[in-house]
Amino acid sequence: MAADPVLSLLIVEDDADFRALCEEFMVRRGHRVTAAANGGEGLDACRRTDFDVVLLDLNMPGLTGLEVLDRLAEVQPGVEVVVLTGQGTIDSAVQAMKLGAADYLTKPFPLPELEARCRIAADRRRLRRDNVRLRTLLSRDRAKVTMIGASPAMRQVTALIGRVAPTDHTVLISGESGAGKEVAAKAIHERSRRADRPMVTVNCAALPEQLVESELFGHEKGAFTGATEEQPGLFEVADGGTLFIDELGELPPALQPKLLRVLEDGSLRRVGSSRERRVDVRVVAATNRDLAAEVAAGQFREDLYYRVNVLSVDLPPLRERGDDRWAFVEMKLAGKAKLDPDAREAIGTYPWPGNVRQLLNALDRALILADDGVITPDDLPPDVCRTATPRDRSSERESDPPPAARRPPATTLADRERESVEAALRKTDGNKAEAARLLGVHRRKMYRLIERHGLGVKPIADDESDADADDAQETA
Repeated sequence: MAADPVLSLLIVEDDADFRALCEEFMVRRGHRVTAAANGGEGLDACRRTDFDVVLLDLNMPGLTGLEVLDRLAEVQPGVEVVVLTGQGTIDSAVQAMKLGAADYLTKPFPLPELEARCRIAADRRRLRRDNVRLRTLLSRDRAKVTMIGASPAMRQVTALIGRVAPTDHTVLISGESGAGKEVAAKAIHERSRRADRPMVTVNCAALPEQLVESELFGHEKGAFTGATEEQPGLFEVADGGTLFIDELGELPPALQPKLLRVLEDGSLRRVGSSRERRVDVRVVAATNRDLAAEVAAGQFREDLYYRVNVLSVDLPPLRERGDDRWAFVEMKLAGKAKLDPDAREAIGTYPWPGNVRQLLNALDRALILADDGVITPDDLPPDVCRTATPRDRSSERESDPPPAARRPPATTLADRERESVEAALRKTDGNKAEAARLLGVHRRKMYRLIERHGLGVKPIADDESDADADDAQETA
């Protein structure tokens, strides 16, 4: 059974004896406690630290409890407040609740009951924050990914992930661009004790340098031009779960100490705020750079490197994974299309420098351009099929079925294919040969695509001369 969470509490009470009694009890129960003798001290404490619950005496000299409660909405919005008073009246209770108090206790009361009320208030705050995080996550693209591959290299990676995932240590995933580092990070999260909590992703290379700090750590209203409201950072969104930091080597040097601090003790400050916040986040980072070399060159902090490299996973490139490429091909083409022998040879011999991402993108392209559900070298990117030997297709046009029979149903894939062909024809002013070159397909395939989608264009003289040149090249 999980232990009760430790709470961060602020006690604002002018009675020194009662304040000390509450503080001593809560500290013995394992909570982090800050004490304030009056409302002004309490508000100052809230400006410095983020609390789960504020225990607030209503009857104090100077700033009254109700005045403090009113100002808390601006100083620390969302904090839960349990009001304490020795003069319990219906009027004061109603007024406190209208100002945002979560609960109301009349002195004297058993201290265990006070702790129970604090836990209820903290749970309410936690649920509210979870709702914010979930809404944020739903607005982000979080496509489901699956680890694929049975090669010896990938079996080793899978076994290593199975060992590091159940821990809470930081993990550094290294590998070439497109090798599937985010997939590995997802697998680590799904096999961890945090699997039922959010996994949030940020790519340091995809953000302007001036926005990385705000994205990671959040900002306060008015912190910079355009900051019209406060915004939690991704560390706060991922609280309790996993934060995947992709392209860690691109993290600006000025932010590296701030990341190191979060990794060491879970503390952070939003941009424009002096208040310290605490989060419980497991960090999985990824890089395609040699961070050890970056450290030696003075481009990456040595202490941060050793802090993120507690556990490391080295993801091999696709060219070192044997027949794993065919597992990706099968996944992508299942029920949609098949490869002809020449296309299969091209895919099997190409080294795929862009790894899994390049392979999947090439197959997406092929699905759009393929005729009758059969992918030929014509449908693959030119770089991939450059070494493939084209088959003799001289009899293809005679055996082609009528256009109506060949036209596929109006699916999203067909729509995308039509849009690609139309765009190429517009860009080349209807020159079919030039449009074919633009799409990287043979001229015959371009004619079939135009016919399939009813995109007849007026012949252009240059088109015919280019076609003759293509015929001569194919004959040669």
